Amino acid sequence: MQDFEIAVVGGGLAGSIAALALARGGRKVALVAPAAEKTDERTTALMDQSIRLLERLGLWERIAPLAAPLSVMQIIDATSRLLRAPTAQFRSADVGLYAFGYNIPNRVLLETLQAAVAAEANITRLDTSVTVLDHSPERATLSLANGETIAAAFVIGADGRNSKVRESIGIGARRWSYRQSAVVLNFSHTLPHGNVSTEFHTETGPFTQVPLPGLRSSLVWVVKPEEAEQLMALPIEELSREVEARMQSMLGKVTVEPGAQTWPLSSLMADRFGKDRMALVGEAAHAFPPIGAQGLNLSLRDVITLSELLTIAADRPIPTDAGDRFNRRRRADIMSRTFGVDLLNRSLLSDFLPTQMVRAAGLHILNSAPPFRNLLMREGLEPGGGFRAIFDTLRKEVRR
Repeated sequence: MQDFEIAVVGGGLAGSIAALALARGGRKVALVAPAAEKTDERTTALMDQSIRLLERLGLWERIAPLAAPLSVMQIIDATSRLLRAPTAQFRSADVGLYAFGYNIPNRVLLETLQAAVAAEANITRLDTSVTVLDHSPERATLSLANGETIAAAFVIGADGRNSKVRESIGIGARRWSYRQSAVVLNFSHTLPHGNVSTEFHTETGPFTQVPLPGLRSSLVWVVKPEEAEQLMALPIEELSREVEARMQSMLGKVTVEPGAQTWPLSSLMADRFGKDRMALVGEAAHAFPPIGAQGLNLSLRDVITLSELLTIAADRPIPTDAGDRFNRRRRADIMSRTFGVDLLNRSLLSDFLPTQMVRAAGLHILNSAPPFRNLLMREGLEPGGGFRAIFDTLRKEVRR
């Protein structure tokens, strides 16, 4: 039986980055995941804190040429309701950054991670799945589909919404769904995007354009499931005209690229995020609609916390309560982001007039109060970042 310090179950973006971060921190890691069955044509917007993690892992230099900076993010109310919110614009320069983050094709991220994992001496990649997971206070034993058995002092579940790891340690999860589907595609356009991402709020959900390098952008278009089916059935030329019309021709003529996909929208939050010698990251712990570029960024904050807990003393055994410590540290961030995204999504769908009034008033306040807007931007990039900036400013003023 092979013995490891850490077993990461799941080889998606969150699992691969977790394995790499912990291996670079000095731990002996097994990455247990079958090979991906299909190419992921989606893109992911990673914010500043996540980009800094990729830099520390030595990955960003290869990814950067294929990513597009997000220097301006704007929200436009494209509903036809009586109470419409004003357009809100957020500029990275207002918080001292060239870009809030970068939009990266998932394929580029995965290929870069796979190469890094293969070259990392502290990682053993096992292209199989877990069939049985037994755990005791001392270690966990993982029986694999290929007939092998491995042992680990700590297990990380990065195995998605139907997590085998979460189930094996008896952690429940709350699930809820929406009558929404996301149409995800890439498109080219004739006018430059200027590194501006635009999120149109509609009665069915957000229609979000995010820059890609050159005259290209990615799109997440949230609609009712039946409308998603109709859109996917359209010829490329007609779908391109629909996208251009929704974009109000802001980027000129639009040409949708082949490979559009649809994804049903739902949310999930585990009852706990860690226990004893186990922890959950990514969609094994939390999942929600693609609003505000929060999904993978939240997962990478899981990874950052795990790395701090498990590699600060890499020459010592992993504590038996590391999973419980992880749960305490991640709980507030995960719960606030999950319920915040859920609330925003439901506010877009609501025809209840007071809800529309609150939403419109909130965006109006953001427009008319730059300090509050900057605070919100910093909090969106990194929890606690906005309040730290206020305290730093106060300290500087006191020293003067």
